[in-house]
Amino acid sequence: VQLQASGGGLVQAGGSLRLSCAASGRTFSSYTVGWFRQAPGKEREFVAAISWSGSSTYYANSVKGRFTISRDNAENTVYLQMDNLKPEDTAVYYCAAAGGASFPRISSTWYDYWGQGTLVTVSS
Repeated sequence: VQLQASGGGLVQAGGSLRLSCAASGRTFSSYTVGWFRQAPGKEREFVAAISWSGSSTYYANSVKGRFTISRDNAENTVYLQMDNLKPEDTAVYYCAAAGGASFPRISSTWYDYWGQGTLVTVSS
């Protein structure tokens, strides 16, 4: 599976962005997909995950109620809608895919395939 993340950019605090993760290769619809982020000088952290069918989602407490993860398996794409953005959301955002039925997958070690990352900058 090859993943391509896009949609990052510069936005003011309180604004919105939608990230996309487009997949190609093997059967994308059978994978759990997660979003992670890494801020400068910090470790990569879990943001959100969605099950292979889209019926289950899971969020980090720091983004719950502000971010929404969704997927369109017909289009091989997963989205991360980010609303009410805060300066502390500034980071490079990565999408990743994990095989297997267990959900949620919070640790990055579960994920087999990674996209290249897209930068989100939130100004105050």
